[in-house]
Amino acid sequence: MSIFKKISDYRAENERLAWKGNFAEYYELVRKNPKLAMTAHSRVFNMIASKGTEERNGQIRYKFFDNDIFGLDRALEKLVEEYFHSSARRLDVRKRILLLMGPVSGGKSTLVTMLKKGLEEYSRTDDGAVYAISGCPMHEEPLHLIPGELRADVEKELGIKIEGNLCPSCQMRLKTEYAGRIEDVVVERVFISEVDRVGVGTFSPSDPKSQDIADLTGSIDFSTITEYGSESDPRAYRFDGELNKANRGLMEFQEMLKCDEKFLWNLLSLTQEGNFKAGRFALISADELIVAHTNESEYKGFIANKKNEALQSRMIVMQIPYNLKVSEEEKIYAKLIKQSDMNHVHIAPHALRAAAIFSILTRLKETKKQGMDLVKKMRMYDGESIEGYKEADLKEMQNEYAEEGMTGIDPRYVINRISSALIRKDVQCINALDVLRALKDGLDQHPSITKDERERYLNFISVARKEYDELAKKEIQKAFVYSFEESAKTLFNNYLDNIEAFCNWQKIKDPLTGENVDPDERLMRSIEEQIGISENAKKAFREEILIRMSSYQRKGKKFEYNTHERLREAIEKKLFTDLKDIVKITTSSKTPDEQQLKRINEVTARLIEDNHYCPVCANELLRYVGSLLNR
Repeated sequence: MSIFKKISDYRAENERLAWKGNFAEYYELVRKNPKLAMTAHSRVFNMIASKGTEERNGQIRYKFFDNDIFGLDRALEKLVEEYFHSSARRLDVRKRILLLMGPVSGGKSTLVTMLKKGLEEYSRTDDGAVYAISGCPMHEEPLHLIPGELRADVEKELGIKIEGNLCPSCQMRLKTEYAGRIEDVVVERVFISEVDRVGVGTFSPSDPKSQDIADLTGSIDFSTITEYGSESDPRAYRFDGELNKANRGLMEFQEMLKCDEKFLWNLLSLTQEGNFKAGRFALISADELIVAHTNESEYKGFIANKKNEALQSRMIVMQIPYNLKVSEEEKIYAKLIKQSDMNHVHIAPHALRAAAIFSILTRLKETKKQGMDLVKKMRMYDGESIEGYKEADLKEMQNEYAEEGMTGIDPRYVINRISSALIRKDVQCINALDVLRALKDGLDQHPSITKDERERYLNFISVARKEYDELAKKEIQKAFVYSFEESAKTLFNNYLDNIEAFCNWQKIKDPLTGENVDPDERLMRSIEEQIGISENAKKAFREEILIRMSSYQRKGKKFEYNTHERLREAIEKKLFTDLKDIVKITTSSKTPDEQQLKRINEVTARLIEDNHYCPVCANELLRYVGSLLNR
């Protein structure tokens, strides 16, 4: 489809969605669909909920945040349930400023940007439609036209609540243009848009000496005072401040606590009473969700000042920590790199994972749980099973430190260092070692870390290197095992025959002599030890495999080599251990013979075809693992 056809379709869709009528017609729309009169807080919550939810490990995950925010499911669940959902139900929480507090580059701004874009899209749907008095500078809810004395009857009839009063501009227009006939007032459908300044306001602090309160509340239009004769005439006032334009939607305060006090005073009345003071007018009603963000040091300074107690009591503070899952951290880096123009440089598998391991280790706190080190904790946080620990242990660790994730290396630093590796001259591909080297070099230039922190971070880089070494060996192991797949299947079937005989107290027939012999304990243990199955746990593991086999047979399925993940891993490790000498010779030989060259080509092809390596990083991986095995 050509771009002009898409533009034409977009224009046609806008025309289809447009609606204009009088207040009487709008009233009938509300009678049929009372949701049209929802508050800004309800609109935000409904917008998030409309994308659906998913329950994972007893935790609700809101799909709205899926594509841009990673690894913050717990924080987001708390945010949605405790603030957005509660405020949508008209609980007192809606009369509070939502303050997102967390470390730099933790996702606070991204979260607010998502809310703003989400509202824009939602307002174009039937469920999220917004109607306003035509020509109102604040895109006001038309139901505000109904006089206060009549509202109780209307609320009862429509099953809704009406809060707020007409803005000064609409009050005057009702008298002058419509002679008080509210049923004739023109109403139109509007679309929330940050660019068009409809339903979205953004305030960013600047120099307190030059910044004017008019940025928030609007200002007098001096060119019209001679025409209208008074500064209190609404026609002589521009209702174009951020608080005016954010009505019906969301108001964002960037780095709120850096703002001068006079800008924050307006929020005292706006949060509690739903109105603010502007010019020489009565209080102006505004229905908007106020969301601000700041870092921890600014917040601590703010609460230490007793003069801020009134504003502090009107805040709901939500911590937005760093992500603590390695796999989710990888997604953050992949997303940021995808936005660049560096697609011609290949990033080897596990390169971003190595960086993610380093980042997560810097953010975790040592647990008091016996036998649990940071690496094991990192793996459990990422969803891996650690022998001897259960789901209850994971939850206990997650609740051990309320501030976990509020410190450590930020994604911005890591992506800066990855960028420095990507931008090197003539580079075709970068691998995990390139990334870790770039991270290490960057620590010398990092402005805010102490000497002790630097030593600690260097240690984490070493740990990340060791984790990568294991991943690299496993990658080559899998590629080599593929070349010996028949051997793997034979070993697998041999193991199954032996555990079946062991669990049923039977003998097994020797394939060479035909004699009935005891199950081969040495063989079974040599496989089980590869994945850490202890002597005490061997019986339970074997019985579990047997039960799984029986279950598959009952369902008419075949229990195959790759059916049980842990057993498959054990078989591959055992086979790789037996083949280690072959791998050593094959990967480190400077002049490989014909057979060795064939195996190298098979392994390289396997890495490229199935594992997303390029020829450069596949060969580098082979050489690197060869050097590891020969140490």
